[in-house]
Amino acid sequence: MWVAAIGEAAERQAGYLGGLTLLLGRSLRAMILSPLKRKRMLDRAVHQAMAAGVGAIPIVSLITFFIGVIIALQGAYELQRLGAMQLVASVVVISITRELGPLIAAVVVIGRSGSAFAAEIGTMRVTEELDALETMALDPVAFLVAPKFLAMAVMMPCLTVWSDLMGVLGGTLFGVIGGGYTFGGYLIATSEALLMRDLTSGCIKSVVFGMVITAVGCEEGFATGAGAEEVGRSTTRAVVISLFLVVIIDLVFTTLFYVTRGVR
Repeated sequence: MWVAAIGEAAERQAGYLGGLTLLLGRSLRAMILSPLKRKRMLDRAVHQAMAAGVGAIPIVSLITFFIGVIIALQGAYELQRLGAMQLVASVVVISITRELGPLIAAVVVIGRSGSAFAAEIGTMRVTEELDALETMALDPVAFLVAPKFLAMAVMMPCLTVWSDLMGVLGGTLFGVIGGGYTFGGYLIATSEALLMRDLTSGCIKSVVFGMVITAVGCEEGFATGAGAEEVGRSTTRAVVISLFLVVIIDLVFTTLFYVTRGVR
């Protein structure tokens, strides 16, 4: 019995991942094979980028700045006991650029935009606006989903780089006030510890995060049942599934980077 239950669950999960992949493929096809509609798609993508990316800057800045301060405080507590306070800047910049910068940006975008995608499309499903689009010979995926994918592919790396910057500035605040650094000395220590591969790995992960967040949010929106209550359920599922997948993907990427490049 339990073997059958595990098999059914695995089959459902595989089908769900297949649906996400199909949605991404249909969106890419719409971007490539619809040159006459590309300008309108770009206009909608700019609107989505402003909402999903630019609108997230204040909360991303606030969170990552204080995360940088917290990492510096915690790192200094242990490093001081070892007489290695000069490594505080290295701890902060490596932690932020490799993991926390892209991960925090993704979590914020999930809460703001992933849920909004599911609610928007779910509401359109309930009010039969999706059927109206099809009646007007408009593909809902090309009209609604493709601009979201395009916007997230551009804005997620930008948000990640901004998140990295704010986290480093948070660490700088502690380094100057409580770590015995000068402002210039802290920046020099940060630049010496930072490698380009740390930034590139975070940006690569952020692009994948953006694709997953968009795919899950839109897929849950299209799968919304009848009634306003179902919109809320779809939104909740989109947030939960996106968080789970983002953490799993982050683990996979971190393992790959560790195995292929070795310990720093």
